[in-house]
Amino acid sequence: MNADQLVVFDTSTRQVIANLDGFKRVHGVFAAPEIHRLYASVTGNHQVATVDTQTLKIVGTAGPINYPDGLAYVPKEQKVFVSDEHGGVDAVIDATSNTLITKIPLGGGAGNTVYDPGSGHILVAVHGVNLLVAIDPATNKIIGQYPLPGVENPHGIALDVSGRFAFVAGEGNHSLAMLDLNTMKILSTYQVGDDPDVLAYEPGLKRLYVSAESGTVTIFQSGNRKLELIGSFEMSHAHTVAVDPQTHLVYFPLENVDGHPLLRIMRPVDQK
Repeated sequence: MNADQLVVFDTSTRQVIANLDGFKRVHGVFAAPEIHRLYASVTGNHQVATVDTQTLKIVGTAGPINYPDGLAYVPKEQKVFVSDEHGGVDAVIDATSNTLITKIPLGGGAGNTVYDPGSGHILVAVHGVNLLVAIDPATNKIIGQYPLPGVENPHGIALDVSGRFAFVAGEGNHSLAMLDLNTMKILSTYQVGDDPDVLAYEPGLKRLYVSAESGTVTIFQSGNRKLELIGSFEMSHAHTVAVDPQTHLVYFPLENVDGHPLLRIMRPVDQK
């Protein structure tokens, strides 16, 4: 983010293959491999950049968006939904023309935005009012607002699509909620590290990773409609996490390790 670059890493060869310039204060990144596109929240320019994943060239920008952060792509509608964290809206971009279509008022700050292929809806965590909002991507209209009792300033979201669960982290009280996506009701809540940010769910092992701005990484096992704490550890600057469902490897891009940025790759202890 602070380097204003988008880094491209080959997970097969474990090599950095490109450092792309021109992404001022880049925040969210989302790949849509079916259309060979990657979307990046260029927060410093108040816009979203579209990158061709074959040429690694910027092919379009859309905005203005006050503070673009989280991103989600809806294949059927060919739209990109963008969390405008400070603008209190979810912005909608036409992926075919790379143009801003509309902004959907949320009534609070926009946390993460995700697409649920099971329901066909966009889900957005909303700060301040402590809601999970559902949007119909066909009409760009809010169709549901679901309270998150016990969760303050919900931000990060991860989905268990096949199990029909959502996991939502609260920045305000280092909390984590597990929701039933069929009833949109909270099943249980848990404690995680201070200021939780990015969540990653690995469906093969049914594991949830919660990274926090404080550097605490918390790991849960999902089963029987609840989460079981596996453990936690401290890793400085580990507020972002990604997991590869094929290899089960977990990726932590770290800002400063011995004076240099580093991508740390970890394997679950029960995997060889």
